[in-house]
Amino acid sequence: MQRYVDQEIIPGVSWAVLRGREVVDQQCVGFADREAKTALRPDHIFRAFSNTKIFVTCATMLLVEEGRVGLDDAIETFLPQLGNRKVLKQGATGLADVEPAKGPITVRQLLTHTSGLSYGIFDPGTVLFKGYNEARVLNPLTPLSDMIDKLADLPLSYHPGAGWEYSVATDVLGRIVEVVSGKSLDVFLKARIFDPLGMTDSGFYVPEAQQGRLVALYTGADVLDPMKPGLTRADNLPFPQAYRRPFPRLSGGGGLVSTLPDMLALVRALLPGSDALLKPETLRQMMTNQLPAGQTIRFANLGPIPGKGFGLGGAVTFTPTPFDPPNSTGEFQWGGLAGTHWWICPAANTAGVLMAQRYMGFWNPFFFEFKRLAYQAVES
Repeated sequence: MQRYVDQEIIPGVSWAVLRGREVVDQQCVGFADREAKTALRPDHIFRAFSNTKIFVTCATMLLVEEGRVGLDDAIETFLPQLGNRKVLKQGATGLADVEPAKGPITVRQLLTHTSGLSYGIFDPGTVLFKGYNEARVLNPLTPLSDMIDKLADLPLSYHPGAGWEYSVATDVLGRIVEVVSGKSLDVFLKARIFDPLGMTDSGFYVPEAQQGRLVALYTGADVLDPMKPGLTRADNLPFPQAYRRPFPRLSGGGGLVSTLPDMLALVRALLPGSDALLKPETLRQMMTNQLPAGQTIRFANLGPIPGKGFGLGGAVTFTPTPFDPPNSTGEFQWGGLAGTHWWICPAANTAGVLMAQRYMGFWNPFFFEFKRLAYQAVES
């Protein structure tokens, strides 16, 4: 990993690799702040971005285990505004070119990104991109309840269950957690996940007294060439003061900050054991591909991702590609836009966390190489 730091691909990276439940390698290389030459330490705080999704998935599954939410419940049970969905017709040229949805959105479809919702950030030029952005669906200055109201007026991109599209679904789950529990998302996560697991530095913003521990954020030299050297400081992404002060929007899809020890605590809690956060059957379900045969996940700018299905809250590898460790069948994993990642592979008896702060660092070449080396080390 030092090579990627030296080549200015990433500013610094922290990691922990598990064999079973035992940490077999934990290191930090490079910088938390390149300009100040601050060396990266285990207690540095990272913007989790979409690593947030596994926390909200776990929060949802805790409510499922308690019988307060059903995986196949229609979401209008909890969020009436999202009933009676409309779907954009094939080739629609405007938001009014719709047809009634063939069925309601279910909680399972939110967990698997098969609901028909979108994100409005990955597919510029489309009807829904324009609609989501004009409605300011992702506005950090409004609470999750406002996002639900905005979504009520927007059509789906496909019929629920008919496809896969990365979306605001996990933010919607965050709102369901709030409605069912009667607590705000931050309070629920603290009481049910952070405190029980001893996660002292995870939350929706970094307190002012701790902001010296927040890792600097950088962009690469070229979005389309992740191996082009060069890093530019970008602490104001995705919006000014993000993660540095409380905002009304508690984004279940991308709002948390965390540290290597905190992320490691969560990953450990998703492994079988007496102190697991969830029941063995719940964990097995989460790590089982939920997509129909022949379907894979896909991104607007990358197309279908071969060999990757989706479980409840993360991708599931059903056929490793040449980029993947050869023995990673059944691996459950996801990451964040700025380069934080986690993975669990029951068959290979390994799990891990890898954390960097390079905007557009999700599934970057450094991640694939690291994971292949990590799997080899666990095997040897």
